Amino acid sequence: MKAVVFSGTTEGRVFSRQLAALGAEVLVSVATPLGAEEQGKADDISVHCGRLTTEEMTALLQGAALCVDATHPYAVDATKNIRAACAVAGVEYHRLLREESPLPAGSMVFATATHAAAFLAGCSGNVLLTTGAKELAAFAALSPERLFPRVLPTREGIAACEAAGIPHKNIIAMQGPFTYALNCALMKQFSIRYLVTKDGGAVGGFAEKAQAAQDTGAQLIVVRRPAENGQTAAQILTRCKEVLV
Repeated sequence: MKAVVFSGTTEGRVFSRQLAALGAEVLVSVATPLGAEEQGKADDISVHCGRLTTEEMTALLQGAALCVDATHPYAVDATKNIRAACAVAGVEYHRLLREESPLPAGSMVFATATHAAAFLAGCSGNVLLTTGAKELAAFAALSPERLFPRVLPTREGIAACEAAGIPHKNIIAMQGPFTYALNCALMKQFSIRYLVTKDGGAVGGFAEKAQAAQDTGAQLIVVRRPAENGQTAAQILTRCKEVLV
């Protein structure tokens, strides 16, 4: 059985290996070289690296028995395109869900990064942005001197910060997830008053960020996760076993 896993996430990497262990021929699609590096090499798993259009996704799905969408919970456009490609290709689609995190008391939750930025525009104090380089444009109205973006250590991540006018001394280019201790250290080093994050769940280090914000006296600001329907890894693996029989 051939299966296609759209990944680039921790749970996608784990699931692809579990699926290969069942005897499936697994093709993992990741958007970036960093995603391919993290995926690594394993028997019965091939990796396609590069962003795909819906039409290219459809071509990649040819001959597959099923598709598993293990992209990031906030990658709404990617999920939309994968669903559309599966419909055209006639391939069974499954969405692998990442468990949501309980939000600590006192958290401020906003529908989008833009809404969070509008709130911060009326406040003073340094801001640790852990929402990713793609969201930097949403905070363009704020003084770059206040912003401390934590981005992936890639050319694209650094370039996004430079395009946003972020001083180089404010750029934190590191790959997570991060420990509670490191979060605390960074927040104290840069006198962070507000920590802006997405709910990346346990694998994204959300709890460690939330606790660090609380213990350093910073306000935790959460960009709400988009609502979606899907299944757990165990549920999808059960279906895969049925198809393999």
